[in-house]
Amino acid sequence: MEDKVSEYTLDHQVGYLLRLANQRHSSLFQEIVPYGLTPTQFAALVKLAELKKCSQNELGRRTAMDVATIKGVVERLRKKGLVEVNSDPNDKRRAILSIPEDQLGIVPELYEAGNKVSNLTLSPLSASERKTLIRMLKRLG
Repeated sequence: MEDKVSEYTLDHQVGYLLRLANQRHSSLFQEIVPYGLTPTQFAALVKLAELKKCSQNELGRRTAMDVATIKGVVERLRKKGLVEVNSDPNDKRRAILSIPEDQLGIVPELYEAGNKVSNLTLSPLSASERKTLIRMLKRLG
């Protein structure tokens, strides 16, 4: 048993290495992404831009956020004026989310910032290594 314990090296552990990579990414994200958006707010807004309109539950599913998390994210985006919440005309109990018409112009800026963050995060890797890493991360997710 002692040999197994001595073989453990923190610097080779997946969780530790993922945390270091995430810290790098988070630091770049905070510097680059506009409007003070958090990563979860950014993900929700970009997915909503893609979907145009959807329910809060669907947005949560499409961004891998639980009910409580997506509720808070949507509320914060609503307070920033970046998400509009309207009643579903077919079911008044259900809310339909969209980006307000006067805010649609920020979407290209978000895409540009997201691409810049990803490119800088992955900058130590070659193009081939980037593709491999993305493919492998998708398999883990």
